Amino acid sequence: MRIDIITVVPDILKSPFQASIMKRSIDKGLVEVNLHNLRDYTDTNYKQVDDYQFGGGAGMVMMIEPIDKCISKLKSERDYDEIIYMTPDGNTLNQSIANQLSLKGNLIILCGHYKGVDQRVRDHFITKEISIGDYVLSGGELGALILCDAIIRLIPGVLGNETSALTDSFQDNLLAPPIYTRPAEYNGWKVPDVLTSGNFPKIETWREEQAYQRTKERRPDLLEE
Repeated sequence: MRIDIITVVPDILKSPFQASIMKRSIDKGLVEVNLHNLRDYTDTNYKQVDDYQFGGGAGMVMMIEPIDKCISKLKSERDYDEIIYMTPDGNTLNQSIANQLSLKGNLIILCGHYKGVDQRVRDHFITKEISIGDYVLSGGELGALILCDAIIRLIPGVLGNETSALTDSFQDNLLAPPIYTRPAEYNGWKVPDVLTSGNFPKIETWREEQAYQRTKERRPDLLEE
């Protein structure tokens, strides 16, 4: 998979891709991530990428021209499955969206900034708009990182145990069941006997029951879906 991220502040994005699972996926050659500074695609003296709103109003708007130049250059070099815009009014990211995107080959992620982008960018370039929640950040970079992490960990070969991602919360519209590790008893607090019984069919049944119960208590809306 190749991911191209367009941003006005690439430094925010560098560190997370140099650690943990995302770094290992890049080192293994399973993912290629490229950061593109939008200011490299403007001809103005001050590397301007934003301007005032038509009609007045507070806040600056990302200009269409540098975004067009960057996206057009990338599209001239390869085909892209999706061009994604990170925006508070997009579709809320969930596990289903992450699953779908993890099967793609090439993605562009455009990070919003200021008040957002000129609407013509959304009308003519963007194929999918994604939000990470009902709140506003200073830019789309942190949202892009969350999206990348959610996608990359699903790519075969990224996780040490490929079945691990299949048992995560939300994969079956259920929250994950409680989990435990050694020691089996600590300060008088014991691990449920079933987990140390060695009876794997019984353990699986227990986990399914616990997942259902936890979902019913904490996220009943998932059961309704």
